[in-house]
Amino acid sequence: MWKWETEEQPKGVIVMVHGAMEHHGRYGWLIEMWRKSGFHIVMGDLPGQGMTSRANRGHISSFNEYIDEVKDWVQAAYQFDLPLFILGHSMGGLIAIRLLQEMEVETAGVILSSPCLGMVHTPPKMVDMVSHGLNSLAPSLKFASGLTVEMATRNEEVRRADKEDVLYINKVSVRWYRELLQAIKTANLKAEDMPDVPLLVMQAGDDLIVDRKNVRKWFHRLDLSEMHYKEWPDLYHEVFNEPEREEVFHYAKGFVENRLRLLGYVIEK
Repeated sequence: MWKWETEEQPKGVIVMVHGAMEHHGRYGWLIEMWRKSGFHIVMGDLPGQGMTSRANRGHISSFNEYIDEVKDWVQAAYQFDLPLFILGHSMGGLIAIRLLQEMEVETAGVILSSPCLGMVHTPPKMVDMVSHGLNSLAPSLKFASGLTVEMATRNEEVRRADKEDVLYINKVSVRWYRELLQAIKTANLKAEDMPDVPLLVMQAGDDLIVDRKNVRKWFHRLDLSEMHYKEWPDLYHEVFNEPEREEVFHYAKGFVENRLRLLGYVIEK
């Protein structure tokens, strides 16, 4: 876990949760944008990803490992005694959803970026059936994820960096796959268990990884006092990495600052 503190008068703290295959190092631009806007950031690498494990990368025993890790980040963020926001991308969005469904989190707002509530491409039925047996017999057996950097973003600079990134994961374990599917299923089944927290869902309009129809379906099952859905036409999965990312960031910042105004904070223009 790492903390990046703003040099401005702090307005709040943001817990950021990255997605599958990746790590916190891919969020340098976004971290700096929030810092320059007056926010502290708390973020780490999820278990089996980034710098957490070189021996067993791409593998977990339970999805709860992710939830427990993010709980620690939230506890660390509380220490700033500032309004807390959670920003989860892709699988990080799914983790944030499952965390909020299972425990009470004192948060001023939640931003979900292309949350993983269903996938565009899934393995053939036969492979899926075989994975059930392998989940018991050889849970750490790994296979290619089938995802490419070209599917994630149109940003050529990011694509080039990802292709040279030694921490980027290309293979995942059978157990990881089964746990991800179960978490997606549970998040959808427990949609009504989402607490009444201010929510912004920002979904890529041309997502090649997450099924945006599933995201919309989940969103419309919610009954929250404040909930916003923004779909970005033509943008690929990683909306905060797209060529239009500054526009995406300012939209998210607008949501956060509006929440702060409603809480009584004075936000300078």
